[in-house]
Amino acid sequence: MRTPPTLLEQYGPREAMEYDVVIVGAGPAGLATAIRLKQLAAEKGSEVNVCVLEKGSEPGAHILSGAVMDPQAITELLPDWKAQGAPLNQPVTGDEVLFLSPTGVKKTPDWLIPDCFHNDGNYVISLGAVTKWLGEQAEALGVEIFPGFAASEVLFNEDGSVKGVATGHQGLGKDGEPTDAFQIGMELHAKYTVFAEGARGHLGKSLISHFQLDASKDPQTYGIGIKELWEIPAEQAKPGLVVHTAGWPLDGQTYGGGFLYHLEGNKVTLGFVVGLDYQNPWLSPFEEMQRWKTHPSIRAHLEGGKRIGYGARAIVAGGLHSLPKTVFPGGALVGCDAG
Repeated sequence: MRTPPTLLEQYGPREAMEYDVVIVGAGPAGLATAIRLKQLAAEKGSEVNVCVLEKGSEPGAHILSGAVMDPQAITELLPDWKAQGAPLNQPVTGDEVLFLSPTGVKKTPDWLIPDCFHNDGNYVISLGAVTKWLGEQAEALGVEIFPGFAASEVLFNEDGSVKGVATGHQGLGKDGEPTDAFQIGMELHAKYTVFAEGARGHLGKSLISHFQLDASKDPQTYGIGIKELWEIPAEQAKPGLVVHTAGWPLDGQTYGGGFLYHLEGNKVTLGFVVGLDYQNPWLSPFEEMQRWKTHPSIRAHLEGGKRIGYGARAIVAGGLHSLPKTVFPGGALVGCDAG
């Protein structure tokens, strides 16, 4: 019995484009990599062709807003970021670390707050806006960014090294069959391919397994972050206030906690993180966040406001002992793809 031909056999071969470096993912790690490569080439008086694939409609489209950012790394990468208009607009003005019970709250004294929770000199930002700005800086340096294209397959050379990636086919129907709008994917070949897909990137996972990059490492662990963006009445806004919480509604055996950051423009970004190793099979991270928002200490920030955006994202949580080897023949893992 003859098996049906694959789309590649039927419509191939795929066209190929050649680059020095292909980067999969236009998030902060992928774009910073592209910018740094262009800078290094300019310092040496040479040229390097860099291409970035991004599955979203533009850089930053799939980034969930809301973060506290230490400007050290962006200062090292782009020292004139302030003059260039980077959207780091709201300095941190205060830190609170709260331990919640079902009805009460205990505020940690400043002198007991660990250094990593002191955010003096940091900024409360929209990470989506910063990523979009990084994309503009990369393009100004000559980086080619292809939005709307997801890398679907790793390509290998005969010697086993990574050759590049192929994009997914477009114009397939619900049944997986080509429609009138069908376009076969494209191959992008490179001397070096950098994978910056984010947490649990599907190509990164396959490469970690293929090259056994996690041999002798602790297993990676993950959390889920449920995030929302709110617009609140001006009289409740406290631009630059950073709040972190532990305790209720989670029990003592479940890893997680909440965060709430006041942005500029009467906006608040807030979220709840739950470790995905939770033991209670009935626990719903989304429902836990909704309960957390009803606590008087959190409700007070949101009263009278409205939610204007929401989403969720996997978070790498394993730490240093779970980091895989990040380089392999023909490529590297960066950012959350690397743990």
